Amino acid sequence: MIVLTIIYDNSAVDAKLKADWGFAALIQAHGRTLLFDTGGNGQILLDNMRALQIDPKTISDVFISHGHFDHIGGLSHFLNENGDVIVHAPLSFRGVSHARAVKYYDHPQKIYDHFFSSGELDHIEQSLAVDTDNGLLLVSGCSHPAMAQILGAFAPFGPIYGIVGGLHGFDQFHLFDEMTLICPAHCTKAVLEIKNRFPQAYVAGGAGRILTIG
Repeated sequence: MIVLTIIYDNSAVDAKLKADWGFAALIQAHGRTLLFDTGGNGQILLDNMRALQIDPKTISDVFISHGHFDHIGGLSHFLNENGDVIVHAPLSFRGVSHARAVKYYDHPQKIYDHFFSSGELDHIEQSLAVDTDNGLLLVSGCSHPAMAQILGAFAPFGPIYGIVGGLHGFDQFHLFDEMTLICPAHCTKAVLEIKNRFPQAYVAGGAGRILTIG
C-alpha cells in the first residue's frame, strides 16, 4: 500500500494547514518514507507537517524535482530538523549541505526497489515514479519538460497508473486517457479541463489531501 499526503500546495483541503505557492508531498511506500520537494517556505512546511502529525525524523529520503524556490525553499529548514537523510537531486541542483548524502540523477534509473527517477530532463527537472499494485504512480513537481518526454522516461519501468503534482501548462490530454488517478496540484493551469475530461480519475489536490493506493 502507498500513502501519499500533500503537505504543501497553493490551496488546502484541511483547514488546519496553510496554503502557499509551492509543492511538497510525503510518500510512504515499500518500507520507505520519502519527502518529495519542500515547498517555498520552511516554516510553513514544518507547521503543516506538525498539523498532519508528521515527524520530520521519520523521513529517510528527500527527492528534489528541481531548483525553483517554490520546491526547495523549505529544504534548509527541514535539514535543520533532520539531516540524517539522503537527498536525491537533479544534476543541475547544487549547494545541499547538512544531509547524510546527496545523489544526482541525469538519466532514467531505479533509485531503490520500487522507486524510479526520470533523471533530469531538459536540464531542469526530474520526476519520481513509485510502484503500485496497478502500475506506476508518477509524482511531478511542475512538469516543465513535455509530458510525453516525462512519460517516455518511465516507460522502461512499467505502465503509468496515475499522476500527482504540478502539471504547469500541460494540454496534451490524450496522454492521460489510460490513467486511473489524476491529481493536479500546484502550478497546473488546466485543472478545470482535466476535471471535466477525466471525471472518474480526477481528484482535487491541495495541502491535506491524502491518497491511499493499493
